[in-house]
This record gives sequence, C-alpha cells and structure tokens, in this order.
Amino acid sequence: MYRFLVSSRWLGWLALVAVFAVACVSLGNWQSNRRTEVLEGINRVNQNYFAAPLKGQEAIGYFENLPEAKTWTTVELTGRYAADDTLVVRNRIKSGQPGYEVLVPFTTGAGETVLIDRGYLPIGNNEHGRPDAVPAAPAGEVTLKARLKPGEVRLDRGAPDGQLATINLEDFKNATGQPVAQGAYGIMYEESPAPADAPQQLDPPDMDEGPHLSYEIQWYIFGVLAFVGFWYAARTQKKINAEDAAELAEAQAMGFEEPVHKVRKVRQKEAKKYRRDGSLTDEAIEDAMWEEEKSSSHPGS
Repeated sequence: MYRFLVSSRWLGWLALVAVFAVACVSLGNWQSNRRTEVLEGINRVNQNYFAAPLKGQEAIGYFENLPEAKTWTTVELTGRYAADDTLVVRNRIKSGQPGYEVLVPFTTGAGETVLIDRGYLPIGNNEHGRPDAVPAAPAGEVTLKARLKPGEVRLDRGAPDGQLATINLEDFKNATGQPVAQGAYGIMYEESPAPADAPQQLDPPDMDEGPHLSYEIQWYIFGVLAFVGFWYAARTQKKINAEDAAELAEAQAMGFEEPVHKVRKVRQKEAKKYRRDGSLTDEAIEDAMWEEEKSSSHPGS
C-alpha cells in the first residue's frame, strides 16, 4: 500500500513540498497585505480628494503635521506667493511623459509659510535639463485651493541650480531660506485671480487596485497544487509497486530469480509474435522455421 511513504526519500519529498507550500502561503499573504494598503489609499482619495476645503488654522495645522489618513485633504488659503524663490523639481511624470513641477512658497495672511506645487512643465527644447519657461505665480493677494501630500524623502543625487531632485521640504527650506512648514505641501488646483499662463494641472492619483488579488489567489493555488502533485506521485508509485509485486509473483512461478525485467522480456517477445490481425509476424515465422530445422537436424535432442 502506502508504506513506502515512511521511507527517507518520500519523507524528504514531503518536507520539500511543505516548505514550498508555506512559501506560497507567505507570498499570498504578502500580496493580500499589499492589496489592503492599496485599498486604504484609494479609500483616502475617495474621502478627501473632493471634500470641501478646510480653511484657516485648521488647514495650516495639516501643513505642520499631516496624518496619513488626511492625505489629499483639500484646503483653501489666502496670501501671497514668494515668486522670487521659485524652484522646479526634476524627473516628474505626467501622462507617462517626463518633465518638471513648479514649487513656490506661499505666505498666508496669518504669516504662515507653506510650499505649493503649482503644476507640471514638459521638458524644454531650448536648453537641455531645463523647461523652456516657468510661468510666474500671480502677484498680489491670491486665494488658492490645494490638496495636501506629505513631503518626499531625500534622494542621493544632485540637481542643477534652481532645481531639486525631489520634493523634500527641508531641502527646499535650505535652498531658499523660506521657513516652509515641514509636515506637508499643497498641490494647487485652483487660483483666484487666475493667471493668464500657468503650469499644467497634475494627474489625479491612481485609483487602480492592481493585480494583487489575482496574484494572491494564484499563490494559494500553487501551495495546494504542491500537495496535489505529491498525492499524484504517491498514487503512481503505489500502482508501480503493485505491478512489480504481480510481476514478482509471476516470475517466481516461472522460476526466474531476477523476476521483473525477465518477465517483461518474455511478455514483449510474446507480443511481437503476432500482428494486429492475429497472424504471425515474419520474425515469428523465421523463428518457427529455425526451430523446426534445428529439430530435424538433431532428432535425438
């Protein structure tokens, strides 16, 4: 039966299958966690992206400290741009195309200074590594609406004068001397009065949850299939063992000491004697003639 499963060989295969299955379950759980994170991000967008904008000190407070659950919160501010301290951040993507984003400090009527991302500029044609022109921020008092995001991490790479490698709030503060709040920056989506020329609005956040669910299910299936494959291999081995036992019994009845391969040779030889229509093969006829000639040559044998 299945007593062969307790052999060291089969126990080793079972251990290997178990390790593979555990790895598959771990990868499935990892994909599940990734999907949960993505869904939480989508939920934040749905809650905050189109909500009525916060104003006053409540809005400023999120520039100082932005909880993760409040990412994409909309705010409305009134104040003035410090256009002389405009910087651009390089290697930004919009609709699959590389370019720049325009960063300008904004001081509210209450005296708080925050960083505003006014939008996207395509790669320039006139000078390598720079946009052709940077639209000036509106002068005078401006009321703007923006959506908040946390500052980005510092990258280990430089940037030309007037540019940053990433939207790192501390780097912007050090480059311009402007005391911008360090908890978040705002992505502008409306200005009043509206300028005649402005950067392009940034793309909305990605709302696609991705293939994490399908990958999760696939990994779990692979883990189950490992045990199915082991069961199929064990069942096949059981069948082979049963056939070998039957051949052993048949060989012993025929007097063979090394039974299995000899019985198979006898069977194959018998099978080669006849065609599909039941008639003798040419080889079988020749063997019969040779045996008959041998008998006639040695009648006493």
